[in-house]
Amino acid sequence: MKARIKWVEGATFVAESGSGHAVVIDGPAEHGGRNLGARPMETVLMGLGACSAFDVVSILAKARQQVSACHVELDAERADAVPAVFTRIHLHYVVRGRAVTPAAVARAVKLSVDTYCSVTAMLRPHVAISHDWRIEDDANIKGDAGV
Repeated sequence: MKARIKWVEGATFVAESGSGHAVVIDGPAEHGGRNLGARPMETVLMGLGACSAFDVVSILAKARQQVSACHVELDAERADAVPAVFTRIHLHYVVRGRAVTPAAVARAVKLSVDTYCSVTAMLRPHVAISHDWRIEDDANIKGDAGV
């Protein structure tokens, strides 16, 4: 895997992945940034959420669960000293679908957090990572067209 980070100006960079996708990364004004993109540590947090959500959706699909939506809300704390590393991260998974079973969601989340998510595996030795989840049933969502 490869990536290339190019300085644009101030604290603005363009990160390009080996697969050719680009992301703007920027800092706050007090550090020379113009708020044109996510901060570097925000991208780490987003990577964690995306990695784990990918696992959960994939595991639930293999379990033949009828998932219509999934998102992860992440809440992190950082150290007060430099380097301001993450000290705690909580992941809250919200899975939406029809007749999605709590056992399937619990299993998918546990497998992701404990086994499959590479980002979690890298962070776990240094960061307290916790998680919980909630299911939203499509049948109970107002405005559902019965899809």
